[in-house]
Amino acid sequence: MELKQNLYNQCQEQLNQRLEVIKNKIADIQNSLQSETKSTAGDKHETGRAMLQLEREKAGQQLAELQKQQELLRKINPEQKHQIVALGSIVKTSGANYFISVSGGELKCNNEWFYAISPATPIGQLLLSKQVGNSIRFRAQQFTITEVY
Repeated sequence: MELKQNLYNQCQEQLNQRLEVIKNKIADIQNSLQSETKSTAGDKHETGRAMLQLEREKAGQQLAELQKQQELLRKINPEQKHQIVALGSIVKTSGANYFISVSGGELKCNNEWFYAISPATPIGQLLLSKQVGNSIRFRAQQFTITEVY
């Protein structure tokens, strides 16, 4: 269970870092919007404000997505053992190792590499509800599940 806790913590740290970046970006945009003064070129000013507002909307959407991912991660109990692949499972296959959680890319723990993937990803969908011994085909490659916990 130490492995799962470590992977969970790495995912949480990644999300926290990304959240900090987005919050800073939103604060910067807000400051830019407030400090922008009307210049003699009125149209240019309005275009600049519109661009900043679009940036703020985009950052707001990224923030909402990150908050959804944090909520999904909170649903995982790192102490729970799994026989069948579900949210929070560690899955070792003949091809790669996975932590079914949030999309977090490659994580390293105990000299092993794991892909933190969301259950909504194509490979995540294929792995869900499978167990040791089951095979899946992904991108023209066949994998066999060797461990689930």
